[in-house]
Parts: sequence; structure tokens; C-alpha cells
Amino acid sequence: MRTPLLIALAAAGAAAAIPAQAQEAGDWLVRARAIAVVPNEDAGAVLPSFPTGTVSVENDVVPELDFTYFISKNISAELILATSKHNVIGAGALSGLGEVADSWVLPPTLTLQYRPLPEGKVHPYVGAGLNYTIFYNTDASSSLVTAIGATDVKMKDSFGPAAQIGVDIDLTDRVSLNLDAKWIDMDTTTTLTTGALVNKVDVSIDPFVLGVGVGIRF
Repeated sequence: MRTPLLIALAAAGAAAAIPAQAQEAGDWLVRARAIAVVPNEDAGAVLPSFPTGTVSVENDVVPELDFTYFISKNISAELILATSKHNVIGAGALSGLGEVADSWVLPPTLTLQYRPLPEGKVHPYVGAGLNYTIFYNTDASSSLVTAIGATDVKMKDSFGPAAQIGVDIDLTDRVSLNLDAKWIDMDTTTTLTTGALVNKVDVSIDPFVLGVGVGIRF
């Protein structure tokens, strides 16, 4: 956590040397970020076959593109676009299997932001909105197939709220450094079909999405 803080302090120092540029209604801000998707999962049992088995979801770091439109100088709307891949790891009675599945995740998220300091060079914001998560290209691992046979894995898409906090720090009159943190309410039911046998596990993934990037305002 020290690295983003040091980046922010350095950017704030650099920003002091440039003219202030107010945010205005009608402006667009396009950013490229690197984000860490960090699940904060709570998973149930894999039923009915593994009542003492469960799963966990690993982190991923990926590039992300987002677009912000300024409705007014204090209100903006942001849409993020990114996709990440996550390994699902066996736990409890399934811990000996290691990875049991993997899935790609596409979680477009739209938030409405309040910006209390449109003037000056440092622009904090808080936001809240909605997320729709699509799980795709979900596959069983070789260790799971070896243990129980050929298995089809499907993860139910998720819809839920999202919250965020962040700051844009002007580096020039158009370019800014961005630090951003989001929490997304993301729940899914994973279905594992092995022949006539169907197992299910409910997983609240609820990830934190931590990002740092550069934006250009138009």
C-alpha cells in the first residue's frame, strides 16, 4: 500500500508547478489503468458430493480502459471495461486437487461520482453504481477431471451494486494521474456437471478492484 501513496505524493508535488484547470460540464476523461482484482470471497460447500469441500478464487492483475463524462463540474459518470482470468482453488476436502477450474470474468461497471473539488489540481471523488458480471470460457482443471471424470463447469452471471473512491491529480492541463479503489457485490452459483451427477457451490466473490493509471481529458 506504500507504493500508491508515494506515487500520489510525487504527483501532487509535480502538480503544484502547473496552472489549475477546472473540470467542466461536457468534459470527457479517458483513462488507461492497471488494476488488481482481489476477491474477498465467501464460498459454501460443494453439494451434494463434497459437504466438507469448498473453493477460493485467486487474484489477477490486468489492464483496464475507462470513460468518464462530466454531467456538471461536481457530478460525473464512469464506465469501466476490463476482463480478467481467475483460478478457482479447492479448499477443505478438495484442497488436494489444487486448481479445480478457471474462468474469464467481464464485469462492466457504471458509477455516478460526486467530485467536491472541481477547481485546483487534485480532484477526489466518491461513487456508487451498478455492475453486471459475465463469466465465460469456464473450464474444469485436469486435476478435477482426473478425480471425478469429465466435468462441465458453468458460473451464473451476477448483477449487483458497486462503490468507489479515488482521486485524479493533474500532471498537465489535460493529463492526470488516477488512483482508484472499487468494491463490487459479485455473487455466483457454480454448477459442475459430471455425467448424471450435478454439484453446485455458491460463491460471494465481492472483489476489491484497485487501480492506478493515467487519464486524458477532452
